Amino acid sequence: MTSLRDVAERAQVAVSTVSAALNGTRPVAAATKRRIEQAAAELGYRPNLLARGLQSKRTRILALLFPAPRSGFGLTEMQFATGAAEAASELGYHLLLSPEHTDPIEELRHLTGLGLVDGVLLMEVGLDDERTEFLSAAGVPFSMIGRTREPGAIDFADIDFAAMARDAVAHVAGLGHRKLAFFNLSTDAYAAQYGPAIRAGEEFARAAEAAGLAYVDGFRPGSAEEGGAAFDRLLGEHPDVTALAVMDDHAAVGVIAAVARRGWRIPEDLTLMLVLSSARVAEMFHPRLTTLEPPSAELGRLGARMLIDRLQGDAPPRQRLVPCRLVVGDSSAPPRKGV
Repeated sequence: MTSLRDVAERAQVAVSTVSAALNGTRPVAAATKRRIEQAAAELGYRPNLLARGLQSKRTRILALLFPAPRSGFGLTEMQFATGAAEAASELGYHLLLSPEHTDPIEELRHLTGLGLVDGVLLMEVGLDDERTEFLSAAGVPFSMIGRTREPGAIDFADIDFAAMARDAVAHVAGLGHRKLAFFNLSTDAYAAQYGPAIRAGEEFARAAEAAGLAYVDGFRPGSAEEGGAAFDRLLGEHPDVTALAVMDDHAAVGVIAAVARRGWRIPEDLTLMLVLSSARVAEMFHPRLTTLEPPSAELGRLGARMLIDRLQGDAPPRQRLVPCRLVVGDSSAPPRKGV
């Protein structure tokens, strides 16, 4: 196994200079650093992260805490993780993806107690997220992708839900629709005060009222079967609805099936939008759905950079809201005739 001494001999410098160049513990002349890096590459040297951590009390490992979705990790979720991993790598850190399962506090206690991570990046943040209280009390640096009800001085990067809802409402209003319905995330997610579910519901209602659109909500399907049943109930109670925004991809599958059973077509009889889904996911539907695409990779990168900035100094809190991108597909059209 190649050692620091082997690299030092190849680069013809002291072992301490190799350590400084590769670990960033003190400045090293650019030409010398390049020579050391080339020697390390030629010898296939890989730093021992545990040994480095014992010496510097830093492992340069970050943990991304991500409660495992009931339906598993999809494309949209993984874009958050890959964005964070890329940003961490660019700044000399490694990202450990740690899915949570049963007791998030116990898992956090175990993870941070091992001493293997310098900081934690939280995802799937609830409005009253108990993980933030634990990490603050434990003195573990962290940042959030998402935000609590009152984030205070905690670093976070989150979706601009108000802008997202305004864009969605403006899109359907511009097509001539006068009544919009919104299917939120599942009842469980809403009851758990999951931030995106609560904020999206509030902002859609606010944007529809500001635009003068009739608005229907209160539906929270979490599966294809529930999505179809919710659509049938929606049309039974509100037959004049001509546009529908759906926040759960699986529920959208059920809506499309229910539309077909009714003998309707999208978009001729219903304008259908996905909310917070990747454009690549929307392309898998037929017809290709209009979507409000979340800035997943950008939020991941911002969250990781904020955490690393926090680790490297006492910077002021950084808090960013990033808008979604409206990607118009083949599921948007003016309202059906006679409504």
